[in-house]
Amino acid sequence: MKKIKTSLILNILIVIFVTLATIFMFTGFKFMPSNDLLKATSIEMFKFFTVDSNILTGISSLVLIVYEIKILNKKIKKIPNLVYIFKLMGTASLCLTFITTAVFLTPQYGLYPMYNNSNLIYHLIVPILAIISYIFYEKHNVKYRQALLGIIPMIVYSIYYIGMILTHLNSGGLTYKYDFYGFLRGNINNIWIVIPVIYLITYLMSLLLVYLNKKGKRIIE
Repeated sequence: MKKIKTSLILNILIVIFVTLATIFMFTGFKFMPSNDLLKATSIEMFKFFTVDSNILTGISSLVLIVYEIKILNKKIKKIPNLVYIFKLMGTASLCLTFITTAVFLTPQYGLYPMYNNSNLIYHLIVPILAIISYIFYEKHNVKYRQALLGIIPMIVYSIYYIGMILTHLNSGGLTYKYDFYGFLRGNINNIWIVIPVIYLITYLMSLLLVYLNKKGKRIIE
């Protein structure tokens, strides 16, 4: 029960932080000095996978909170594995966001622009909370073969991302206006390299989360 209580607290924090960051970005509210790199407000903010993956994780955490409260109140004996698979999808997406920000975006734009205001929450705080919660405190039996489901959010997003680029090739599709993260570097043929690599990285992150969960449970016990 102690692990469930800790998981509950972490998931509540995730929901709170995701909600705050989403409100801040939607309204353009800033609590730190910043520039406008990779910024968007209102509906436009949802074009970023960072935002979408955080909201997905927030929703999965909210679902898990409901079940954890039922467990603590002895209304159910076990949380369905589908709930944990849903959380895996969100957490794997956040791992991709975390790595992309640290390895790809930060060298381009600098450390501060990537970790201020909503970005501080989206790129750092929520990913860390989600990873710790999933690895150490969420007791489940997700199979290694089910880790493949962790790439579903990225597949859905990539369809949108590629679609935006291909349908705007004659109006700047290869610029940052539509290639939001600059993955293609002005070369449409890079799609055939970038997308498979992103899928592979996401899958490996998902697989690693399942593996570390099995190891992490033993460490905490």
